[in-house]
Amino acid sequence: MKAQRIIAAFTMLAGVYTIPLAAQQPLNFTVKAGEIKTPVSPNMWGIFFEDINLSADGGIYAELVKNRSFEFSTPLMGWSIPKDAVSNGQILVLNRKEEHPSNPRFARITMPATRSFEIVNEGFRGMGIKAGEQYNFSLYARQQEGAAVKLTVTLLDDAGKEIGSTTVAPNGSSWQQYKASFSATAAAAKGKLKVTFSGQGVIDVDMISLFPQHTWKERSNGLRADLVQLLADLHPGFIRFPGGCIVEGRELVNRYQWKKTVGDVNDRELIINRWNNEFAHRATPDYFQSFGLGFFEYFQLSEDIGASPLPILNCGMACQFNSAEVVAVNELDPYIQDALDLIEFANGDVNTKWGALRAKMGHPAPFNLKMMGVGNEQWGPQYVERYTIFAKAIKSKYPDIKLVNSLGPSPDGDKFTFLNDTLRKLNADILDEHYYSSPEWFLSNAARYDSYDRKGPKIFAGEYAAHTKGVNNGENKNNWQSALAEAAFMTGLERNADLVVMASYAPLLAHVDGWQWSPDLIWFDNLHSYGTPNYYVQKLYANNKGTDVVPMLKGNQVISGQDSVYASTVVDKATGELVIKLINTAATVKPVAVAVQGVKNIAANGRLITLGSNDLQGLNSLDKPTSISPEEKNIDIKGKTIRTDIAPWSFYVIRVKINK
Repeated sequence: MKAQRIIAAFTMLAGVYTIPLAAQQPLNFTVKAGEIKTPVSPNMWGIFFEDINLSADGGIYAELVKNRSFEFSTPLMGWSIPKDAVSNGQILVLNRKEEHPSNPRFARITMPATRSFEIVNEGFRGMGIKAGEQYNFSLYARQQEGAAVKLTVTLLDDAGKEIGSTTVAPNGSSWQQYKASFSATAAAAKGKLKVTFSGQGVIDVDMISLFPQHTWKERSNGLRADLVQLLADLHPGFIRFPGGCIVEGRELVNRYQWKKTVGDVNDRELIINRWNNEFAHRATPDYFQSFGLGFFEYFQLSEDIGASPLPILNCGMACQFNSAEVVAVNELDPYIQDALDLIEFANGDVNTKWGALRAKMGHPAPFNLKMMGVGNEQWGPQYVERYTIFAKAIKSKYPDIKLVNSLGPSPDGDKFTFLNDTLRKLNADILDEHYYSSPEWFLSNAARYDSYDRKGPKIFAGEYAAHTKGVNNGENKNNWQSALAEAAFMTGLERNADLVVMASYAPLLAHVDGWQWSPDLIWFDNLHSYGTPNYYVQKLYANNKGTDVVPMLKGNQVISGQDSVYASTVVDKATGELVIKLINTAATVKPVAVAVQGVKNIAANGRLITLGSNDLQGLNSLDKPTSISPEEKNIDIKGKTIRTDIAPWSFYVIRVKINK
């Protein structure tokens, strides 16, 4: 019977259906609003951030200059330089590795007396420039003895026309930072920055930077405001950072090392991004990590939007899909020390080494770190061996820190089974399950956790997304079919909130001109951004999280695919409301009657929020960012029964006041 229901749902999701000949009888459901099943974790619905698809540099990190410190593997990548200037030595890139190992390169410009010299930065697939916006330019520079070189800084639009300018006149023989601000007179979707040198002599320049004035909270070295606002609007319970596979690196030398991402931005060591050449069909040779967005900024962002921080650290293993490199167990100490020091950085007193650095960076108060991930998507006995050592060291010093542990890259199979069995025997805190699969998989697994062992570890649904064309297929789209399947699956996560304590879609962000992986929750170009239908599914769950799960049944069964309907219910003690979520995966209307038990009365009207489309292939876009987005209206209620007709292929949220 269950298999028949799933097959029917698959057929309907594929768009093959028949119109019923007669009106359907309503489906009768019961909500037992007086029977609290389990509290909902405050962290339940969160976000997973990884620097993939130009998510950080070129994305949420608002820096507009690419390769600002000449540290890319090709030192002048991103810069247009006159060919004769390179060949005749008018520009040189010097390497001072012994003196400044974290930022060794800088550019030396030699100016003859009779002409100017210019370099142009292309930005990250261009620079998004807004008319009337103030832009803040800065660089480090020093003049050689006898030099008198000044800079003219100019914004160029898509056609190369000047749309804003200022001048900078460095005047010292030692490295100093110079700043200037100016406004753009016109907009550009793919602008550029031109720096013109004039005068005579030799000048050294480094960290050439341009930020819009309007960043998130107007911070210098800040974040792109529209993208952060989309995250804040989700009201996430946590932010998992910095990834993902970049935690591991293709090799250990390129793993993510948090200590190199804090402190003065000028001293943060750039490395290649592991997504630079991961996919031949989406190669991105100019993809590096400047770490202007580092661990301090991640913690700060978490605090800004009310989310608990969840950092993930390398456990001495590179990506097993790539190099399978591991550090010897007897050489794990530096990796473990990084974990211990991170807790001190986040929570330590300002008199401690790392707590003092946090305070110096502008945040004396602790960040209240409560959990940490050990490894990303590792598997096998080598992971268990390293996790065990990490857990002993961390729990010994910080017993209250909860550890998130990998169950590998898939939700089943030998790798999953081995880790699931082994880590349960080791009394692990939280197990991280990942699922990238078809919409059909999500429908058939909505009841996955109904029968899980309640005595073991908690579950983190750490990475999931419905892939309509198959995993690692560049043709995947964030269409309504994928979002609807995820909404159905999430009823099972919410219904089992005693076991599933966190969940996050992945990946989070993607630049329309620089992505490597699809689908993704939020898409953007240099000026605009939009939430996908999947984004609005996440938002409806997170904004209607409630405080406690209550049973919703059809007869004696939970509602998980019968008649193509999926459902879950919570109460919100803060507002005194019952919150019902209903998903119809069929191509036909589903009339429902929901009898509410365990209450004295319910309000005569409530709120109905609907999300849906009559086209399963429907999409949002930069041109039509809210084509598929929630709509809200009132719903009338008679007695203690809520009646509604769930439209085909729809997600409904009903909120109604109750008196228990």
